[in-house]
Amino acid sequence: MTAPDRVDFVSALVQLRAICAELPEVNDRLSHGSPTFFVRDKKTICNLHDGGHHHEAVSMWANAPQGVQQQLVETEPDRFFVPPYVGHRGWIGVRLDVDVDWDEIAAIVTDAYRMVAPKSLIAELESRG
Repeated sequence: MTAPDRVDFVSALVQLRAICAELPEVNDRLSHGSPTFFVRDKKTICNLHDGGHHHEAVSMWANAPQGVQQQLVETEPDRFFVPPYVGHRGWIGVRLDVDVDWDEIAAIVTDAYRMVAPKSLIAELESRG
């Protein structure tokens, strides 16, 4: 991996941490060698990959509502992909080595959060506006 890719990965991690910090009771830790974000250290929201053997690019994998994966991959295959290991469960892969719309990433992460967070935390999120 070249130095610029590493900087992109670190910058992506900083951005993803900032997004997840806005969600109630989210923490991150390494899981299977990748920074992974959890609700209450149990339910996985998303994770970040530096390329390696999983995918050729820095990418985020996130839980997604039913049908979203297929729609995004068909519409924008240069940005979205079916990630290995979790793709069969509807997760979406998002390339982060291209122009990234961090508002869109925040929306994807928030959707993933809503899929696994308890109702009380979703209510707390909604009360924040």
